[in-house]
Amino acid sequence: MASHLKNLGRRAALPAMLAIVLSGCAGQMAYRDGRDLIAKDQLEAGLLKYQEAVKAEPGNAEYRAAYLQARDRATLRFLDQAERQQSEGKLDLAEQGYRRVQALDPLNERARAGLRALERDDRQTRLMAAAAEHVNKGEYELARQKLNALLTETPANEKARLMLREVSDKIAPPVAEAGLAKTYKQPISIEFRDAPLKQVFEVISRRSGLNFVFDKDVKTDQRTTVLLKNSTVESAIYFLLLTNQLEQQVMDANTILIYPNVAAKLKEYQEMTVKTFFLANAEAKLVANTLKTILKSRDVVVDEKLNLLIVRDSPEAIRLAEKLVALQDAPEAEVMLEVEILEVKKSSVMDLGVVWPTGIGLTPLSTSGGTGITIRDLNNLNQRTIGVTGISAGINANKNDQDSNLLANPRIRVRNKEKAKIVIGDKLPVVTTTVSSGVGGFASDSITYVDVGLTLNVEPTVYLNNEVAIRVQLEVSNLTNTITTKNGGTAYQIGTRQASTMLQLKDGENQVLAGLINNEERGTANHVPGAGDLPIVGRLFGSKRDDSQKTEIVLSITPHLIRNVQRPEAAASEFSAGTEASFRRRPDLSARPNVAMPPSPGALPPPAGTVTAPVRPPLPVQAMPISQGQPAPLPPSQGQQPQPVLPPPEPEPVQQQPVQQ
Repeated sequence: MASHLKNLGRRAALPAMLAIVLSGCAGQMAYRDGRDLIAKDQLEAGLLKYQEAVKAEPGNAEYRAAYLQARDRATLRFLDQAERQQSEGKLDLAEQGYRRVQALDPLNERARAGLRALERDDRQTRLMAAAAEHVNKGEYELARQKLNALLTETPANEKARLMLREVSDKIAPPVAEAGLAKTYKQPISIEFRDAPLKQVFEVISRRSGLNFVFDKDVKTDQRTTVLLKNSTVESAIYFLLLTNQLEQQVMDANTILIYPNVAAKLKEYQEMTVKTFFLANAEAKLVANTLKTILKSRDVVVDEKLNLLIVRDSPEAIRLAEKLVALQDAPEAEVMLEVEILEVKKSSVMDLGVVWPTGIGLTPLSTSGGTGITIRDLNNLNQRTIGVTGISAGINANKNDQDSNLLANPRIRVRNKEKAKIVIGDKLPVVTTTVSSGVGGFASDSITYVDVGLTLNVEPTVYLNNEVAIRVQLEVSNLTNTITTKNGGTAYQIGTRQASTMLQLKDGENQVLAGLINNEERGTANHVPGAGDLPIVGRLFGSKRDDSQKTEIVLSITPHLIRNVQRPEAAASEFSAGTEASFRRRPDLSARPNVAMPPSPGALPPPAGTVTAPVRPPLPVQAMPISQGQPAPLPPSQGQQPQPVLPPPEPEPVQQQPVQQ
């Protein structure tokens, strides 16, 4: 009966064993097929085979490790390709790449973030298109709302930021000043000799349509001389203000306030602007020092945590501050240093000779009873009761040669004029014991560590001609001896080799530093006195050990420029900054065509003080031109001065026609 049950158990276990064997074969075949497919760059098919192998043998660590490694390599490759396609604007291909990664690893966070970024880019593209359409229709407020929503999600979107600036300029309060640009560019020729200031501004007002309001402290009867030909209204106003110590304040689209250029009036009338600068590369402290030095700005707030500046100054100073910040907030140069350190060590040990005993020991043997040796037994010492030790001898014949290479190939990325350090070695503990003074003092130990091995310090300086100066400090140290102090502490004797130099290499140029050689030769002899000193046979009565060690350090360094400082354009690096007392912008200094009036029948040559300008259509009431020959209104006390004569308006302008004499 028992044998029958045993046979039944064997028959039942046979299919299970057969299934295990078949599953093992299937797993091995799937693993082999997956490896071949991966080698042929058929990643998805190969990963499916790896999954079959893992499913067939869940406990096989080799199959699971191969699957995970292949999946990680494939996902990393697909992610890099998708991100590159996304940066190039190939959004459809990038989406396919992210979907491909999710098929391999559904929980991959980079793929999810990439898909979210694609959705965000598509939404922002629609917002940009809607904002541009609003701008074309003149709906600036709606355009600003769209752009603000876009910049809330992506503050670094440069196109949206530029469009928002344009929209803000069109709807901001300073639009009145922008509206003066067309009037300022009107050509004019004006000649006044020793004329009242009010009269000159009145003529400019009639010709340009501008309104001038004077502060109560402006001396409108003071005399001035202005001789401008082929100029503009802006230049005429600029030179009048400059030569008469006056300043202006734009009140609205066609009204300008004139006031004296003194500290009290500037403080009262000059408007101030607050500007926030978010810095990406430069330190806020350094930029603040620049603004305080160049612009003499006092109201500058530095936020080191956010790395931003808040400046409060005049609009002209703020515009100059923007240019200075743009120049200084540039990315610093970076260099990749490819370092290769090779330590070649050769050692040779020769140990040859006969090792004779250096001493003989005589020891009394114990008694036959095994109770030890007594003083009585010492009286009976003889050849049988004394044992001899230490009479063994040996022969040394050994030669040991050893070559070892220690190779380190670090790649380190360093910013311009920053220090980098590479340490390869060990840290030896140095114990220092401190005993407190007084009765019952106690001792305390402090441990410090000393670097032993190879230490490399580099400090690159990147020049604009794509050359890199590298300050190199190389130190190689090793433990040579251990010393025990009187208090039982341990001190280390460390050997050091150092080299310091300054290199200047081009981008990609290689330099090899070698010659740090340490050569040690040691000899140790042990022989029988007298016989070991004989010339030839002395080697038979002694042993000699020769130890030779030679170590050489070779350093190879190659700089690769990652980014260099970009030279700014000439217009950005050199610009007008006004005068010492004012940052007022100069008018356009480019050459302009001649400004002349069309001739009228019977007209006489204009006297001194005549203003010529292009003929305009009839102006509003407050700027109606004076008819030809009629003197301009003057103060009662100035009746003897030359009076400007203005020609009458013509129905259609005639440009660039010279005045007939």
